[in-house]
Amino acid sequence: MSVIRLISLTLITMLCFAGNSVFCRLALRQTSIDAASFTSVRLISGALMLILLVHARQRWQGIGAAQALKAGGNWVSASALFVYASAFSFSYADMATGIGALLLFGAVQATMILTGLWRGERLNRQQSAGLIMAFAGVVAILSPGLDAPPIGSALLMLISGVAWGVYSLRGRGVADPTGDTAGNFLRATPMSVLLSALLLTHQQLDPQGVLYAVLSGAITSGLGYAIWYAVLPQLTRTRAAAVQLSVPVLASLAGALFVDEPITLSLLLTSSAVLGGIALVVYGRRSTA
Repeated sequence: MSVIRLISLTLITMLCFAGNSVFCRLALRQTSIDAASFTSVRLISGALMLILLVHARQRWQGIGAAQALKAGGNWVSASALFVYASAFSFSYADMATGIGALLLFGAVQATMILTGLWRGERLNRQQSAGLIMAFAGVVAILSPGLDAPPIGSALLMLISGVAWGVYSLRGRGVADPTGDTAGNFLRATPMSVLLSALLLTHQQLDPQGVLYAVLSGAITSGLGYAIWYAVLPQLTRTRAAAVQLSVPVLASLAGALFVDEPITLSLLLTSSAVLGGIALVVYGRRSTA
C-alpha cells in the first residue's frame, strides 16, 4: 500500500470515527428519536453493511444470519460491542460532541494501557507523568462548572470507552477482523432490539433521526471499521494509537460546524491535558517486567 493511500484511508477512518459522535449528537439533539432506537438502527445497519462487505469479498451464495455468524465473532465480544453502542447513545443525549469523544477515546486508551500494566508492562517516568496528566484532565472535565457534562452522561461515556477498549483488545490477532466484526454486530443486534422493547414506552422514531442512525451504522461504523482493519496492519501499534488521538479534535470541530457547539477555553485545556498525557504514554518507551 502506497504512503499516500495509507494516509488517505487513515484520515477517512478517523473522520468516520468522529462522524459517529456527530451523527449521534445530531440525532438526539435535533430530532425526536430515542437513544435505544438509535442504538438498534445503528447496529442493524452496521451488521447489514458488514455482511454485505464480507459477502462481496467471499462471493457467498446468499446473505443470511447463519452465514454471517460463521464469519466469526463471539458472544462476549458482541456483549462488549452492545455495551459500547448503547452507553454511547444514551450519554450523548446530554453531552457536547467534543467532550463525549474526548472521554470515549480517553477511556479506550486508558483501558488498553492499564491492561498492559496488569499483564506486566511497566511505565517509565515520562509515561507515568503522562498518565497522571491524562487522569487530571478527565477529573477536570467532570468537575462542576459551566462546561461540565452531567455526571451520569459522563460516566456512561466512560463505560462506553471501557467496553470499546475491551472489544478492541479481544479482537487483536483475529484472522478475519471484518468477518469477526460482522458476526459480533449481528449478535449485538438482538440485544439492542431487546433494549428497545424494554423501553418501548419511550420509543420515538423520527425519519431524520433514523437516517442519522443508518449513516452512523452503515457508513461511519460498518464501512469505517472495514477500512480501519485494512490499514491497521500497515501501522505500528504506537502509530495506530496516536492517530486515534485526532478523533476528539475532529469531533469538536465537527460539533462546532454542524451542531453549533462552542469550542471553549476549558475544552481546549482539558483536551490538551488528556490527549497530551496519552501521547506521552504512547510515545514513551515501555519496558516489560
